[in-house]
Amino acid sequence: MLPDKFLASLAKDISPSAFDRILPTTFRVNTLKSNFETVKSKINFEYTLHNQAFITNHPLREIQELKIYKNGEIYVQSLSSMLPPIILDTKPNEIILDLCSAPGSKASQIAALMQNTGQIIANDNSRIRIYKLEANLKNLGVTNTTIINTSGQSLWEKYPGFFDKSLVDVPCSMEGRFTTLDPKSYQNWSPGKVKELAQLQKFLLRSAFGCTKQGGTIVYSTCTLNTRENEEVVEWLLKKESGKVELVSTQRINPSPIMEGFFVAKLRKL
Repeated sequence: MLPDKFLASLAKDISPSAFDRILPTTFRVNTLKSNFETVKSKINFEYTLHNQAFITNHPLREIQELKIYKNGEIYVQSLSSMLPPIILDTKPNEIILDLCSAPGSKASQIAALMQNTGQIIANDNSRIRIYKLEANLKNLGVTNTTIINTSGQSLWEKYPGFFDKSLVDVPCSMEGRFTTLDPKSYQNWSPGKVKELAQLQKFLLRSAFGCTKQGGTIVYSTCTLNTRENEEVVEWLLKKESGKVELVSTQRINPSPIMEGFFVAKLRKL
């Protein structure tokens, strides 16, 4: 049973029944090592397509045994998680910050969109998660990325106004991934945790703002649903840096049979 306080906080357009599902496996082609048609020719199980992402109920464990998975031609990633790098709209030869990068899903997607040109700084504050980040980027053929292990909140001191664009995919309460079929997905949720995370998210977003060049783009994203970690964090930065940053767009993805809940905001530093 989902927590009562969580259900009470749900937006009116999200039904509690939206969480009665197990998401299918979704993956994208890693264009640094392969292409869409080649990957299609190597798949022998049923799938559907969402743009150029693959959706399947084929067991994940069996997909992970495929050669195209092991050699990095495909990467398993949720559909919603694929959106922030696309919204960041990276171009070849840009200098990009991925502030909370591990395990590397979005950094590797950005590298592919940039065709391994330019430079990505991929940061994470967890040394354990850094190992996974390093392994993923190596397997996926990413060569334009430097990995660092430091506090995201203070990164602006090292890279003031340095990046063309910054991605801030923050730690969150992960409400968009909740499923009633797996109590572990929500067992650590609490209003207190949401409050604690929102404070951290504000500092991370402001640090990314400090790291970004004037005229540059900042994309803020979470896989959670509450306004405290989403709109209110963005509004906090807009007030703190009034006249120095503007909101370009926001997008909310409600939980569905194929997509986890997500929030993405695009900002421009003036």
